[in-house]
Amino acid sequence: MDLDLSPEQKLIKDESVKFLKKECPYSVVKELEESEAGFSAKMWGKMAELGWLGLCFPKEYGGDGGEFLDMVLIAEALGSALCPSPFFSTVVQCGSLILESGSEDQKMDLIPQIANGKLIIGLAQYEEDGSYHVADAHTTAKLFGEDYILNGVKLFVMDANIADKFLVTAKTAKNEITLFLVDARVPEITVTKLPTIGKDNNCEVNLNGVKVSKNNIVGSLGDAEQIIEKMNTKAATAKAAEMLGGCKVCIDMTAAYTKERQQYGKPIGGFQVIQHYLANMLIAYDTNHEYLFRIACKIDAGEDFAIDAYALKANVNEAYKYISERGVQIHGGIGTTREGDIGLYYRKAKANEFLCGDTEFFYDKVFEKLMAGTPG
Repeated sequence: MDLDLSPEQKLIKDESVKFLKKECPYSVVKELEESEAGFSAKMWGKMAELGWLGLCFPKEYGGDGGEFLDMVLIAEALGSALCPSPFFSTVVQCGSLILESGSEDQKMDLIPQIANGKLIIGLAQYEEDGSYHVADAHTTAKLFGEDYILNGVKLFVMDANIADKFLVTAKTAKNEITLFLVDARVPEITVTKLPTIGKDNNCEVNLNGVKVSKNNIVGSLGDAEQIIEKMNTKAATAKAAEMLGGCKVCIDMTAAYTKERQQYGKPIGGFQVIQHYLANMLIAYDTNHEYLFRIACKIDAGEDFAIDAYALKANVNEAYKYISERGVQIHGGIGTTREGDIGLYYRKAKANEFLCGDTEFFYDKVFEKLMAGTPG
C-alpha cells in the first residue's frame, strides 16, 4: 500500500493550509463563534470555488471525482485552523448519505447544489436520551395519504440554524426507522441554537406536524440504521482527520512557546518535564496520524476498514484531549483565557469527542466487530 501523497494531493494540502491561514486567522474564528450564523457565507463560497465541496463527488453529479484521501487533507486543514463551517455536516455526513443511498433524482438534484455551495444540509439523528443508536429514535413519521407527518425533537443537529434541508431519522413502524429529506424552512420546524463548550452550531430542532412526501424518503423504508452506520465509519475517519489537524497545531504552538517563555533565567523548554510532555504529545499524534492515512488508503482501495475507523476515532478522541490539555498546562494561565489561542483547541477537542460516537461507543463497536468475526 502506497501511503505517499500524489503531486495533486500535496498541492491540495499546501493550498488548503495557505488559504485558511489567510482567510481564517484566530481573530476570525473567535468572531464567527460569537456570531449568530456561526460561519462565513463568503468564505463558504470561496471553498466552493476552490472545489473543496465537490472534491470527492463523482463527476456526473458535478464533483471532481477525487479520492477519500483528498477529503482527509481538507478536513485536516480545517481542523488545524479551527475553521467554523458546515463542511462536515453537509459534505461529509449528508453528502455521503445521499451519494450512497439516495435515488438517482435526489443525487442529480442535491449533490451539484452541495458541490457549488448553494445547499447546506444537517443530519437530525440524535434525541433527548443522547443515544448514538439509530434504532432508539422516538421521532414519529405517520403516513396520511401520499405524505408522512413528522413529529419529534432532535438534539445536537449540526448547522441546523443555517441549513436549507435536514436528513431526519424517524420511526415509520414499531421496529422501523426511515431517513427523510426535509425542508428546513417550513413553519412547522423550530430551530434553537444550543450553548456548547465548542461554541459550534449545535441546535435543537423541533418538528411539529411536518409534512414530507413519500418521494423524499432517502433509501428505503426501515433501512436508516444501515445507511447511517455505513456513512458513520467514513465520517468518523474524516472527523479524526480534522481533530488530528488540531493536534498538530497544538504541538507546534506549544513547542514554540516553550522556546520563548523564560523561567529561572532559561526557556522552559529546557526543563526535562516539559520535554517529556512534548515528546508524549508528539508520539500520540504521530501514531494516530499514520493510522489515519492507512485507513484512508484502505477506503480508496475498497478494503474493509470499519474496525480501523472505530479504533481510530476512539484513539483520537483521547489523543486530542491529552495533547490540547498538556498544551494549555504548559502555556500556564494564559492558556485558559479566551485570548490564549491554545484554549480554542482544548474546547474543540472536548466537543469533537462526541461527534459520530464517543470513545466508549467506538470501543464497543470494535468489540462487536471482533466478536462477530470470532468462530463458534
